[in-house]
Amino acid sequence: MDRSEIMEILPHREPMLLIDEVYLNEDGTATGYYNVRGDEFFLQGHFPGNPIVPGVIQCEMMAQASCVMFKDIMDKESTPLYTGLDKVKFRGMVKPGDRIKIDISTKKERHPFYFMHGELSVDGKVCANGDFSFAIM
Repeated sequence: MDRSEIMEILPHREPMLLIDEVYLNEDGTATGYYNVRGDEFFLQGHFPGNPIVPGVIQCEMMAQASCVMFKDIMDKESTPLYTGLDKVKFRGMVKPGDRIKIDISTKKERHPFYFMHGELSVDGKVCANGDFSFAIM
């Protein structure tokens, strides 16, 4: 899926749409990608002269990549809302020019709640991982 297809599922729009493409894998997982351009709003003050993608933005990227896994149960009025983060670890910096890979798996489902695990990496190096949950409202 490209950005236009993602926008048919997610309510996010610029500047908060943080996924460029995503693939639904045969094993029920998802893999998303985002290319850090360097002109994103969240890099303007984080940090001048040494831009680093904030951890909270990395968490949002994992959440957005996971939501496309539920495209069949979300409609135009649905809004995916974060309900929790757990065991999140930041292990490396993400900088302009990086191509982020986001791997997502489902741990548990109890509609409208979904419990996920995500791993965000650059060039095979894990930069962030953790568990999170959201509700589709």
